[in-house]
Parts: sequence; structure tokens; C-alpha cells
Amino acid sequence: MVLSKKSLRVLAGLSLAATVSFSAGVPSALAVTQPEADTPLQKGNLQKLTVQGVTELSNGVKFDLGSYEGYIRIFDKDLVKVSVVEKGEEEFESRGIEKKESEWKRVPFSANGSAEEYTIKTDEITVKINLKQFGVKFLDKEGNVINEDYLNQGATSGYENGKPYVFKKTNENEDFYGFGEQTGLEVNKRGDSIGLWNTDAYAYTKDTKYVYTSIPFFIGLKDKKAYGIFFDNTHRSYYEMASESDDYYYFYANGGKLTYYFAYGPEIGDVIDRYTELTGKMDVPAKWSLGLHQSKWGYTADEILNVAKTYREKNIPLDTMHFDIDYMDGYRVFTWNQQYKDALTQLKEMEGFHAIAINDPAVKQDENYSIYQEGTNKDFWAKNPDGSNYIGPVWPGDSAFPDFSKQEVRDWWAQHHDVLLNAGIDGIWNDMNEPAVFIDDDRHAHTLPLDTYFGYEDNKILHTEYHNLYGHDEAEATYDAFKMHKPGTRPFVLTRDMYAGTQRYAALWTGDNVSNWEHLEMSLPMNMNVGMSGVAFVGNDIGGFAARPDAELFARWIEVGAFLPFSRIHYDSDAKAEIKQGQEPWAFGPEVEAISKKYIEMRYQLLPYLYNEFKEAADTGKPVQQPLVYQFQNDEKTYDISDQYMFGDSMMLAPVVKQGQTSREVYLPKDVKWTDYWTGKEYEGGQTITVDAPLDHMPIFVKNESIIPTREVQQYTDEKPLTNLVLDTYLEEEATYSFYEDDGATEDYKTGEYNITEFKVEQKPNHITFEQKQKVKKYSDSKVQQYTLKLNNAEKPSKIQAGNNKYKQVGSIEETQGKPNTFFYDENAKVLYVSIPADEKKKVQIR
Repeated sequence: MVLSKKSLRVLAGLSLAATVSFSAGVPSALAVTQPEADTPLQKGNLQKLTVQGVTELSNGVKFDLGSYEGYIRIFDKDLVKVSVVEKGEEEFESRGIEKKESEWKRVPFSANGSAEEYTIKTDEITVKINLKQFGVKFLDKEGNVINEDYLNQGATSGYENGKPYVFKKTNENEDFYGFGEQTGLEVNKRGDSIGLWNTDAYAYTKDTKYVYTSIPFFIGLKDKKAYGIFFDNTHRSYYEMASESDDYYYFYANGGKLTYYFAYGPEIGDVIDRYTELTGKMDVPAKWSLGLHQSKWGYTADEILNVAKTYREKNIPLDTMHFDIDYMDGYRVFTWNQQYKDALTQLKEMEGFHAIAINDPAVKQDENYSIYQEGTNKDFWAKNPDGSNYIGPVWPGDSAFPDFSKQEVRDWWAQHHDVLLNAGIDGIWNDMNEPAVFIDDDRHAHTLPLDTYFGYEDNKILHTEYHNLYGHDEAEATYDAFKMHKPGTRPFVLTRDMYAGTQRYAALWTGDNVSNWEHLEMSLPMNMNVGMSGVAFVGNDIGGFAARPDAELFARWIEVGAFLPFSRIHYDSDAKAEIKQGQEPWAFGPEVEAISKKYIEMRYQLLPYLYNEFKEAADTGKPVQQPLVYQFQNDEKTYDISDQYMFGDSMMLAPVVKQGQTSREVYLPKDVKWTDYWTGKEYEGGQTITVDAPLDHMPIFVKNESIIPTREVQQYTDEKPLTNLVLDTYLEEEATYSFYEDDGATEDYKTGEYNITEFKVEQKPNHITFEQKQKVKKYSDSKVQQYTLKLNNAEKPSKIQAGNNKYKQVGSIEETQGKPNTFFYDENAKVLYVSIPADEKKKVQIR
């Protein structure tokens, strides 16, 4: 018997599961609420569509399919929209789309047909449409098939009892990534049955099908070439990714229109760039939001202050404290419990602290509560089928739910954030926005009934259609609150619920995870696939939210957590935990505290690097936490690696995610040389090595030809100006870096107020040169005075000079700080430190 690649992975996973100890399992009180049963596609009832006529359009072609019409729209030379709608019906464009059809510049294409086939061609791709059995095939400019509809069952795409569907041909060598937030231990989703329906999945497991966020976008990798498909459908949707056969995959939804976008790479990065051009790029985040965050559901007002003070006393860096639902007056949104408001005032009087407040969409039904009164008087709530306001229980008790589909409701919601932002809150954390309702009967399944409606009486949107968009529209309203109340300041919105495009408003955390080893392991592929879905700003509750970790688990988790795009320790109420264990770095004893401090300090040292990675994410949609396949799609051995990841362009992390493990295998992708970050030992790529990994050690490798910008450790992001930029360099022949700098806080960068400095370090036959070039200089408040070139695996130089200016050798690293034109060579580590003036115009030559 020949097993497919996915079958082999499944067997390996079963074998592994049999050896895992479940002694620290999830308490039985924890349960995952799931929606009602899946709606299967009835394959005997598929439509058989035939083309009966063709009409060329300004940006594509319309096909007469009898009672239906098919559209192929050319958005760009490598981006195509495919639609099938009832005759006379408008094509669909969800609120997830930012760049609308009318905003795409027309690109040239040719179109011609025969009796069997119609062909549309751009400079990059060819689209062939089968006429006798409507089907679409995409080819690259060399004529290789990238993706095609599956014709073998007589129906490729259409509607089955109102459910839009598409079947695609595949083979066992094609792999799939993305789909937003997904459970499981594998980054490669080939062979999976996937569902998208935003669900309050408290304490979910690796087998939970529906979690908090729905992003109907995935990347296919075939013959080392990448494409993307965005199935723009907000209904509950399903993806059978070669789960039934190695010959085909298909996707469908419970309702709505058949609309999808096809983007061709061939690089994965090209696909994500194009997808995020369509659905929107994220903003460059505020620097403070990239620091460490600390949170707990159930902190008292005094505990918030004491935890913040303890971080400072122990010199463990921290930027932000979170205020969970207890800060409100009886869980009423846009209200304060005075003790917490006083605590916020005291927190903001301490050095360097930011604050984030949680916000839920449900508004308590209370005739004496102004928010409820206003919303009722203005007819702002979701409605029952009979037109009455829907009321359901959440944290405040019986509550109404704002209808965020209406612009006036979003504006109203944004306006009321003054209660939080004017009090000193710096960021908003949107929770419970699936939206969750505390009823789990057949009608509710932990959310509003499917026949609840939104919108206007003459244009109703049923909950079946709007559910997956609810949090997206709330995120937009929250984002707009910053524009309204803190103009010019970069918004920070954290959300539990997304649709495609929400990345332009908010960061994501992956909901109520669990303090166990499975969740630590699962967090890696989960975040990587979120990143491959256009959402770079993602993280998980460090240490786990539900239950409690032991010291070993927390130590391993903080090692990973320091290298997440969004880095927050957050844990559940003591009332729900069998073990009353804190999750602050010092709560597990001196050893784990020291480990936590070590890795948190590393994050703060790497903030210039991380900030630059986020600038690239804002420009191109590039993930910050990347599966290896993202950078190494020509290396097939990376396709299924789920427990290693690239942290930005240059750093590869290989965390320990198994209990009791003190060594692990690490795969080093081919065609690159790698350096052990800790020892400086160099390795050729294309091999698997075994490395020691005691509790305080996370294996990290750096790609050669890398420059990693770092700085000194701070206790918070704005504690000290950046005066000395350290360029941690791993040189073989030539290493380059384009360093971006702005004020890190305002939106002035959007009008061009930033600097870009290009660095190049080059190995010549008998010397090394360093040069810098100011490519853009429009940010006048830069404090950078010197660059410290840190050359790893370097020989001791005989002299260093720039022009006629000779550099002086000194006896320690400290003596180079603030003293340009000096250098220090560390004999033991074989590391050279060269202190270069920031305004140096000449090449620095190291001989």
C-alpha cells in the first residue's frame, strides 16, 4: 500500500499521541461549544453548467450559463475574480475587500475562443474556460497548469440547493497553507476538513473544528509554485482539502454567492502581497505595542499596580498592563469601576506603562443605563424575526447586540470610546465578538440564532450571512474611535474575531487556549497559518489561558512567547482553575524567573529588527512569524515542518514543545549557511542536526548574509532614545539591510516622515568593507549617533580606517559605546565590534 504524505503525517501523529502523558490534562469542567452539525454538500445534486454565449467586458468576460451568468474579471495581470450568479444578479463584494473593483487599473489582456474553449491571457497568466462543461483553468506564462477545476464528476462549480461550491483538481504533491486560525499540529493543511464559523471555543483542542476567526483564504503550493484563492463568502463555509481523495479538493458555503479571487505568485510572498492589496494592509504598529503585555482575568485594581511595580523592581521589561472585564461597572461597556479607574491613573503616573482595556459588544439591558437607552431609542440593535430587539445573556446578563453593519452604529460605537481613551487607555481589546451568547441550545449554539437579522427593514442581513463579519465591523468601529478621539496617534486594537481584511484594523490573539503542551505545540502552526492569511500581528496567551502551567511548561512557553509578533502573558480567573498559580515570570521560582528575564530582554534588544519586520508586513503583507516554506519553497523538506519558524527574515527558532525534552532535531534549509546564535558555530544548509536544549535554552539559528539591527535592553520601549544601533552581522560574501526609522507613535510616517538607511557589509579578497547610504531622510528627530558593527566569526583586524581616519582599538565593548572610531575584538567569541559615526560618509575598511 502506498500512503499519501498526509496519511504518513497522520500515522506519525497517532504514534506520537500514544506516547504523550496526559497527567496534566485539561480539567473536565472545560468544554468547547461548537455550532450545529455541518451541512454536507450533496454531490448527486450538483449543477452542470454549460456556456451558451460569451460577452467581452472592459475588464474580463461574461459567460451565459442559462439561468446563471459567469464572470471572469481581470483585476491585475496575476489576479482574477471568478463569479457565478443568477442571471441579472449583481456580483458580490464583501466588506472584507478594501480595494474595490473600480479602483484597479485596467490591464491589457487578449480574449478569443473556439467551439470547446475560451482563452483570456495577460502578461503573467492564461485563463482557459471549458465551454461544454463550465470549468476554469489557470496557467502560467510558460503554459504550465497552476490550478484547474475538477471535471471528472460532470460539475465543477455552481450551486447545490443554494450552496455555492467549487471543485479543484489536485495531486498528492500539492500542499495547502493559510485558512486563517486553524487547530491541529500541522502547518500543512492537505488532507484536512476545515470549517469557518466564528466560535467562542473556550479551551479548544487540536481536534476542534471551529474556533474564533474565519479567513477564507488559502495558498496552494504545486510544483514549487504558489497561488492563492480567496473564497469571498461570509456564510459558514467548508474546505475539504484532499480529505476525500488525492485527486480533488473543494470548498463550499451554506449560502451566499459563488465568488472567489485567484492570485498567482509564483512566490508565496507575491501571493500574500496581492491578497493584502485586495483586502488591505495593516498599519505600522506603535512601538509600545511590540513590547511585552501582562494580563489576567481577575486582577484586582491593587494587583494590576503591584504586578506592574514588581516588573520594574525586578528589572524585567514590560510595556503594557491589560484591564479585563472587572474594570467595568457590572460589566456595562463604556463604564468604570472607580477602583480600577484610580488604578489606571496611578499606573499611568508610573514610568513607561501603557494600558489596554477589554471591550465586549453586548450592551446590558438596563433602562437606567445610558448606552442601552441610546441604542434602543436609535434602533441600533440586532433583531428577532418579528422585528423586536434580540436580547441574550452574556457577562452583564440579558443584553442587546449592536448592529455594526450600519455605519451610524459604527460611528456611535466609536464615539463612546471617549470614556476609555480620555481616561488614559492606550489600546482596546475586543472580546466576545463572534458574537458569543451564553445559551447552548439548538437554536443558539452559543451565538445569536441564525434567523436574527441586521441591517434595515428593506435590506435585511440574516445572521447566517453576517455572523463572520460581526467582529470585523466592530474592529473598524474601534479603529475609527482612535481617529475620532486620538487623531494622529496610531490605533491599537486587539480582537478575538476576524474576517478577511480585518488586518487593516486590528491585531489578533488566538482566544482561550489551554495551559498544556499540546497548545504550546499547536500555537506554532496556528500562528504561521494566520500569518500566511495576511494577518502578521498575531499571538497566543503565553503560558495558556485556561488551567495553569507548571514551571517547565511556562519556561518553554515564555521562550516562544518572547518571539511572537504579539507577546502577551494572559491567564484565566482563579475561580476557574484547579491550581491557584500565577503566571507572572517570577511566579514559578528563581530559575524560571531568570529564564523569563533572559528571553524578554532578548525581545527588547531585537525591537529595531522586529519593528522593521512590521514595516515590511505593512508594506507587503509579509508574515512576521513564518513557516519555513515561506522563505524556502524550493526546499520540499520544509513543507511539513511545523515546530520551527522564521522570526522575520533572518532568525530561525526551533523551540522545545515536548514535556521533558532536553534536545531536539533541527532542519537547516538548503542553499543557505546557518550560524548557531548562541555558539557561533556554522552549518551548511540541507541537513538535520541534533542540538542540546536544556530548560533555559531555545535553539536559534541565523541565516548567513544577515544583518540584524538591535539595541541595548530597556525596561520599556521609550525609556531611552536609540543612540547606538547595533548591526549584528553574519557575513559570508555580502550582507545588506535597509533600516527604517520613524517616531514609532504617530501617523506622520504616512506623509513621508521617516528615514531609510541602507547598510552593506562586503567581504573583499583581503578586507571587509562597511558602507551606509541614506536613502530617505525626512524624519528629523532621529537620535542615532553611532552604529556598532558586530561581525560574528571574524578574524582579528590589523587596522580599521575610513579614508585617512584610523580607528583606535580599545579593551572592552563598553569602551566603544559613545566613542565612535573605535573597535574591540573579543578573542574568545571571535566577534569584532566597530563603533562607526552615524554620519560617516566614507567606506569603513577592515583589514
